[in-house]
Amino acid sequence: MGVLVDSQKEGFGSSWGGLKSLVRRKQVDSAHSKRSGHHQLAKELTVPHLIAIGVGSTIGAGVYILVGTVAREHSGPALAISFLIAGIAAALSAFCYAELASRCPSAGSAYHYSYICVGEGVAWLIGWALILEYTIGGAAVARGISPNLALLFGGEDSLPIFLSRQYIPGLDVVVDPCAAILVFIVTGLLCVGIKESTFAQGIVTTANVCAMIFVIVAGGYLGYNTGWAGYKLPTGYFPFGVDGMLAGSATVFFAYIGFDSVASTAEEVKNPQRDLPLGIATALSICCGLYMLVSIVIVGLVPYYAMDPDTPISSAFASHGMQWAAYIITIGAVTALCSTLMGSLLPQPRILLAMARDGLLPSFFSDVNKSSQVPIKSTLATGLVAATLSFFMDVSQLAGMVSVGTLLAFTMVAISVLILRYVPPDEVPFPSSLQESIDSVTLRYSQRISGKNPEANPETSTFVDSSQPLLGNKNVAVDCLITEKQEAQAYWTLTEQNRRKIAGWTIMLLCVGAFGLTFAASNVWIPSLIRLTCCGVGGVLLLSGLIVLTCIDQDDARHNFGHTGGFICPFVPLLPIVCILINVYLLINLGAATWARVSVWLLIGVVVYVFYGRSHSSLLDAVYVPAAHADEIYRSSGDSLA
Repeated sequence: MGVLVDSQKEGFGSSWGGLKSLVRRKQVDSAHSKRSGHHQLAKELTVPHLIAIGVGSTIGAGVYILVGTVAREHSGPALAISFLIAGIAAALSAFCYAELASRCPSAGSAYHYSYICVGEGVAWLIGWALILEYTIGGAAVARGISPNLALLFGGEDSLPIFLSRQYIPGLDVVVDPCAAILVFIVTGLLCVGIKESTFAQGIVTTANVCAMIFVIVAGGYLGYNTGWAGYKLPTGYFPFGVDGMLAGSATVFFAYIGFDSVASTAEEVKNPQRDLPLGIATALSICCGLYMLVSIVIVGLVPYYAMDPDTPISSAFASHGMQWAAYIITIGAVTALCSTLMGSLLPQPRILLAMARDGLLPSFFSDVNKSSQVPIKSTLATGLVAATLSFFMDVSQLAGMVSVGTLLAFTMVAISVLILRYVPPDEVPFPSSLQESIDSVTLRYSQRISGKNPEANPETSTFVDSSQPLLGNKNVAVDCLITEKQEAQAYWTLTEQNRRKIAGWTIMLLCVGAFGLTFAASNVWIPSLIRLTCCGVGGVLLLSGLIVLTCIDQDDARHNFGHTGGFICPFVPLLPIVCILINVYLLINLGAATWARVSVWLLIGVVVYVFYGRSHSSLLDAVYVPAAHADEIYRSSGDSLA
């Protein structure tokens, strides 16, 4: 039956069959896949909603502190350039997200894309890492709200007793009721509906943006009157050199994390092919513009070495006699934290929903409320865990773990773009319940290729004796020359099968080269000979991979992959390769302690997958067929059901 490829039943033993489960891939959710029993999320979002989600999730209170720390230690007056370079680096990932989100507009974001392009094993780890990111991120943000809220009322002890932090001697913990209450409030908003919660986030984000605009306008007025003292320094514009400015870019890059929340709502967007790229690009542009303008103003008001590392913006205004500006800045910080909290709790229920739909988590998480059309059970579970963590734990030491999930997701999204362009999945999984339709289409296909038709059937048609020439006398010498020429031409022609193999191996070696180069360049403790060798080999793999992917053709199937008509990532393969290199470099430099904590969480995820996810996957009994026959099988199954 030539067209069938049952990836779960072929192999060389049970152990190989177990490994095959790691690379099984699902199809893009389409009109055909909506026949399953899952309720669909409400399609309510437009471009303004996506901008509110993107800006609100990205601009946190960290920017109100980050400008002072980075300017003092790395960038100096060149802080705005650091933000610009970091924004460009983030835009590389945004381009990749925009193409995949418009092609695969379903809940799950990077988990969903990895499952389609890479395989189930990698997708599980990405989804598991994102669960950690959003849980720890939400709890950390919630813990940061109460101190800033207390400043508005006069100091640390100014909050009511039921909201202020309390130390419990028996447990040796500091509980934060305010953080837990805020998490429950945000969880309630998310349960009401995606449109209502996004509207609330838009209001809070607007207040934060207004506070930043105040900083820009009022600070610009002060700088104009005082002559921009911060730029008239003998050390020049780059006191720490270009290296310091680039180090500052690596630090402020994390201020752009959050725009990926837009992609997590892809299933709820009315016109995802048009609105998702616009929402992601506009949100990132607004964030980059605000960051740069705030940096230009604050660095100009106060010399970089005189900045307060804890409250740089408030102290800059206070040094010019505007102590009252601290209240506006504090309001901005509180609203920024509240908006970021909503941005942290919004994507996780959709990640849980997508993983449960695929069978990797219990079906409890895939339930969608019929009235509000949001995953209420997943949202409540997310809010309960985040509220508990924010109430009992000081998660600031775990905040670095948030970056691991984000950077892993960014890396896999860039790899997925390369796979989509050069080796897109050429097989589609079908449930075993459609076996009858698959067999019917397979039989028809086999009959076509085996010659059971009037033109090729020897019983119903007359064939000319193959031993006689068709057109008179045959020139055997000429035929031999033509045959040899065709064989030589075929030998040097790159077939589609070979092209896919070359592209697949090249993408894998690219990733190896990026890891080797960045690991060796980042660890100075490695002996110089080994370090230089690793850097050289990694650089050669990257450069040769770029050349190979540039020279060979991209797969024609990319034009029809997923939902067509959306955004197309430019400068492929260069852009995704640079994106991979940047993200891997940042991942390696997160520190050993962070990786030790994340490794424990990922190990727990492996155990959960082995004992639950692998055996409950919706692809467990899937039958894979060539993508070219998918529509015919769907039509056949529809006719049989009718």
